[in-house]
Amino acid sequence: SKFVNDQWMIKNGFLNDAQEHKPWWWNIKVQKLNLSAPLILLPEVSCQKAIEILQEKGYDQASVVAESGLILGMVTLSNTLSSVQDGNVEFSDPVTKVTYDQFSKVSLEDSLGKLSCLLENDHFAIIVHEQMQFSGNGSSSTKQTVLGVVTSMDLLTFVSSNDKK
Repeated sequence: SKFVNDQWMIKNGFLNDAQEHKPWWWNIKVQKLNLSAPLILLPEVSCQKAIEILQEKGYDQASVVAESGLILGMVTLSNTLSSVQDGNVEFSDPVTKVTYDQFSKVSLEDSLGKLSCLLENDHFAIIVHEQMQFSGNGSSSTKQTVLGVVTSMDLLTFVSSNDKK
């Protein structure tokens, strides 16, 4: 059952990083990771252009974000290339046809322990920041901004370069 699975409980916010023997880095905040600025694509970018941008910038993946700020998902170089090669999409198709729309989000205030649990099942997590946005008539809404993308390699690099056993 999901409810006796600590990783599922932590991922969904029902349990606060419960682990008896936590490693030294478990409670360090995600903001301590040294991550580069994210690469963001608008949904109308073609698959061809997405491949070119990813290769030119040296990225494996990019967030796909609508102009409204809505996070639509992630696109990866390997998935885009294989989808085009398999004939599932055309180079001219919008990148949204190869976008992963299921992804985990973490904030800068979340712990590396929570991130570690998420990365056990996911290839990456999107680091987001929530902010209030007010319009001229005084109404407000919450908007999420992509601050970065984190992978297991990013976590491993941080842990190994800061090893404090």
